[in-house]
Formats: sequence, structure tokens, C-alpha cells
Amino acid sequence: MLRFARGRFGRFFVRWVFAHSWILRWLSVEVLRETEHVVAMRHPRPSYGVHILLVPKRPFATLLDVPEGDPFTADMLLVAQSLIQELGLDKEGGYRLVSNGGDYQDVPHLHFHLIAS
Repeated sequence: MLRFARGRFGRFFVRWVFAHSWILRWLSVEVLRETEHVVAMRHPRPSYGVHILLVPKRPFATLLDVPEGDPFTADMLLVAQSLIQELGLDKEGGYRLVSNGGDYQDVPHLHFHLIAS
């Protein structure tokens, strides 16, 4: 699946899915929050007890592609804060908010992982 996502058609498909986030519900993905700029969902193959993806609806390939002052940035932080509070992650051992880039980025669409044990 990752090989597909890295290909030319796969990159187009991934960006199209997040721009039309209603499709995620057909893919059996649990959407936790959705705003005008961000979709937050449970990771389909979690590596942690809590593993949530925060994904911009606009097609940013990497963090470096986000323009200064883009509304996605504020929206993403507000969504992350609300999930941290709702799930009590600030009280139970902590959490991490991670974005991978370069060779560490498996899917060529910017996304953040909110993770906790």
C-alpha cells in the first residue's frame, strides 16, 4: 500500500481523498474531528495505544510546503489540543505530536501523529 501511495497516481489519490474527506467513512476510518482545514482520525494500523493522524485537507507534501500564516496551522493545533484534553493525554503519561519528513515520511502528504502509550 505504501508503494502505491508513493507513486504518481497514489500521490494524486491520497490528496484527493483528504480533500474529499467524506470518502474516509467509506474506507472504515474512524474520523474523530473534522474542520474546514483538518481531518483527525484514528490510525488504521496503530503503532501505539493512542495513534491519531491529523491531516490537512490541502495538498501539502511536506511541512516546508505550508505557507506562513496558513489557517491549517492554527486549526491543526486547536484540534490536537482538544483531542489531548478529551482523551486525558496530558494527565496520563504524556503524548507526542510528530511529523516526519524526507526519508522518514512514508506517505507524500503532510500529516501529524498524535501518539501516547
